[in-house]
Amino acid sequence: MKLDGVRVIDLSLFLPGPLATQMMADHGAEVIKIENPAAPEPGRSTQYFPWTQGGHTVMYRSTHRGKKSVTLNLKDAEAKALLMKLAAGADVMVESFRPGVMARLGLGPESLRAANPRLVYCSLSAFGQTGPWRDVAAHDTATVAAAGALSLSRSPEGGGPALLGVAIADILAAQLVFAGVVMALYRREKTGAGDYLDVSMFESVLAAEPNIVGPVFGGGRAPDPADERTLGGNAMFNIYATKDGGHIAMGGGEKKFVANLFNGLGAPEYIAAVAGPAGPGHAPAIAFLRAAFRAKTRAEWEAWFEGRDIPAMPVLDLAEAWERPHVRARAMRVTDAEGNDHIGVPIKYADEPGRVNPALAQVGEHTEEILQRIGCDAATIGKLRARSAV
Repeated sequence: MKLDGVRVIDLSLFLPGPLATQMMADHGAEVIKIENPAAPEPGRSTQYFPWTQGGHTVMYRSTHRGKKSVTLNLKDAEAKALLMKLAAGADVMVESFRPGVMARLGLGPESLRAANPRLVYCSLSAFGQTGPWRDVAAHDTATVAAAGALSLSRSPEGGGPALLGVAIADILAAQLVFAGVVMALYRREKTGAGDYLDVSMFESVLAAEPNIVGPVFGGGRAPDPADERTLGGNAMFNIYATKDGGHIAMGGGEKKFVANLFNGLGAPEYIAAVAGPAGPGHAPAIAFLRAAFRAKTRAEWEAWFEGRDIPAMPVLDLAEAWERPHVRARAMRVTDAEGNDHIGVPIKYADEPGRVNPALAQVGEHTEEILQRIGCDAATIGKLRARSAV
């Protein structure tokens, strides 16, 4: 696989960091998860994530497959020295503590990269390692709010901001970490030197706004949903309620799609306006479509759209989405030999494809194996255990 031979030290928690390193594991990297023996990875906890399958939380199963677990109490000097020794033989380190914490522990990028110049060290945080918001506490929703994206998450028919159903800042940040680390590893092949990455959840959302930032950069104001193509001002980018309380989402405004829709509905008089810019000119067509969609059930509309070359899909609930045949056909829902479900690998290489390794480590399961690799004998490990250093 693409990352065979790459060794990753993972000190991250919850969703974004663990997801990034799981992506590395899916493509062949050896990922060594460092856990506090007194407070292991929160994703294991049913207090935070009550749904379980096969003896593990679904959250842990979905972010930690294929990793090894080593327990180290980083407040203990000897345990800290062991982490430094691990990092000296690693290719990648990912951490998600608050800015400054790793430096105070003596484990910051300057220290570890001095000992291992080839190390790619990534710090993942809410708002980044510098700037006025550096020390502000935040998880996904707060960073999405600060990036202006939460203000856009409302129905075209009105209402206040709504929580996003997906932890978008976490997911986007995880993907940036994955891409950034892989780029640094590629560059290292040419220079021999690693690098330091500063990735923030907040900036991952800002970077995801190129299609909606036009009014801000071009007009000095926030977007007005009634005028915006993807916020409700375009008949072809909208959500319509059906007869049975379901919904159909439209998602493409090219002229051919406009013609296919309105000719199919026997209403060609709307084509010219809807093929033009978003805004008030679309309002009559939107009103027409709201009435038209309420005349049939969601299933009837699914059948009607079949074969018509119009970008429209039913708004599926999460259970429906994961049961659709396309998900299985693309191996995005994978069931292991024990009957447990896994989210599949979304990057599909023709050669050396990634794979789901369903193995899930118990807390500290690989501590002895990994510490022996760096020269600790059984007696030393026993002493460390006795004082809860590992």
